[in-house]
Amino acid sequence: MKKTITILFIGLISLSINAQDKIAKIDFKSDTIDYGTIEKGSNGVRIFEFTNTGDAPLIISNVTSTCGCTIPKKPDGPILPGKTGQIEVKYDTNRVSPIRKTITVISNADTPTVALKIKGEVIDSNSTNVLEKKEKSMVQK
Repeated sequence: MKKTITILFIGLISLSINAQDKIAKIDFKSDTIDYGTIEKGSNGVRIFEFTNTGDAPLIISNVTSTCGCTIPKKPDGPILPGKTGQIEVKYDTNRVSPIRKTITVISNADTPTVALKIKGEVIDSNSTNVLEKKEKSMVQK
């Protein structure tokens, strides 16, 4: 009887140790999205795609941005092993300026914090810059 209990106890301990070895892993297709040069007011939504390459469900607990002009959206539920997911990022393209922002992803993966980047430039083709105005005024004289 004691041998049976001992064997069961050792079996349960080994199962719990093996269960702890399972971990989620997050693998992004790319950690940077380049918007390139885009027009003011154009679509600012881009998608970061990732795969859970681990052997445990991946849970993304938080996704934040360095600026209020960039709004990230995390997946609602866990991403099972081998499955893919998306993090949607929306940049406010009404701001005419270069884009250099960081999105921080926090999860239960083996690398719990991942930094993603967006870059590019928003231009307003309807406005002219100071040099163009000066050239036009010189041509008209």
